[in-house]
Amino acid sequence: MISRREFLRRSMLYALTLAGGNVLAACNSTPPPNPPAPAADAAPTAGAAPTEAPAAPPPPADTPAVAATQSSAPAAATAVAAPPDATGGVYLAVARGQAPGPAELARRAIAAVGGIERFVKKGADVIVKPNICNAYNGPEYASTTNPEVVAAIVALCLGAGAKRVRVMDFPFGGAAKDAYKKSGIAEAVEAAGGQMELMNTLKYRAMDIPNAQALKKTEIYGDILTADVIINVPIAKHHSMATLTLGLKNLMGTVKDRGALHASGLPQSIVDLATVVKPQLTVIDATRILVANGPTGGNLNDVKQMDTIIASADVVAADAYAATLFGLTAADVAHIKLASERGLGTMDLDSIKIEEINA
Repeated sequence: MISRREFLRRSMLYALTLAGGNVLAACNSTPPPNPPAPAADAAPTAGAAPTEAPAAPPPPADTPAVAATQSSAPAAATAVAAPPDATGGVYLAVARGQAPGPAELARRAIAAVGGIERFVKKGADVIVKPNICNAYNGPEYASTTNPEVVAAIVALCLGAGAKRVRVMDFPFGGAAKDAYKKSGIAEAVEAAGGQMELMNTLKYRAMDIPNAQALKKTEIYGDILTADVIINVPIAKHHSMATLTLGLKNLMGTVKDRGALHASGLPQSIVDLATVVKPQLTVIDATRILVANGPTGGNLNDVKQMDTIIASADVVAADAYAATLFGLTAADVAHIKLASERGLGTMDLDSIKIEEINA
């Protein structure tokens, strides 16, 4: 039993609580759940954190970009230049001819798909990703991208008003600095006004790949994920395990541990990576192609002069066309076929408008 005085005291406290004036009750009450995040204006980027997870606050301005890992790709990594519409725009361009030279072929192919201004706006931060896989063979062996093609692209980007244009790759044979020099790309890029960047291991960011079939997580070079524009400039060459190295396969140079892609199943892993690293423009160097003993080659008998440059905003379509230079179709190259099936582009060359420029 409680006293009358205690009964009256508790009754008064209860009344005050109902009126919203009981501080003790307010302090002890369970806080309401966080309100749901507002809906985004566009579909979430591939790899974005689940919507129920609160967004992390932005880092201070002086915090290095490499201080934290990343679990989702920024919008820049997944932005792809829209393909031309069906009313007559050129979807893919092929420039051929020995007389103009590699640089001019690259300029003509890019002009045909809308010009560099379609992809590079004034003030853009641009990364050009060629294939500089080894420090052993010069460009005549067709295992690295033609330096004239890379330099022409750098000059075009700067001419369009790019803030800076960096060129980079992660060689698997020899030191990067030596590979840059041996390929002839370092000298050509610097002469064109671009910058060669040695890829710093501290800049790689760990991230999960949503809906991956094989490569569930990996570490990708951070600047590739944040640059305004990525231009993919592979050389067309044979590969002993992947059949061909072209645009899709060239993206492996953005990853820290490439052995993991092999271990997880190379074709499907290449496609998983391509769901988060999406270049706005792919320019395939087929001026000289390596038809055997790739990816490094080393025998001039394995090199075939083709004097061809392929350009498209669709890396799958560009690869599908390049496969024909080897007497193959896209269906003969597992990762191209899988990429098309995943909706990353089209391998149906009959369904797109192709402009062929013969000089």
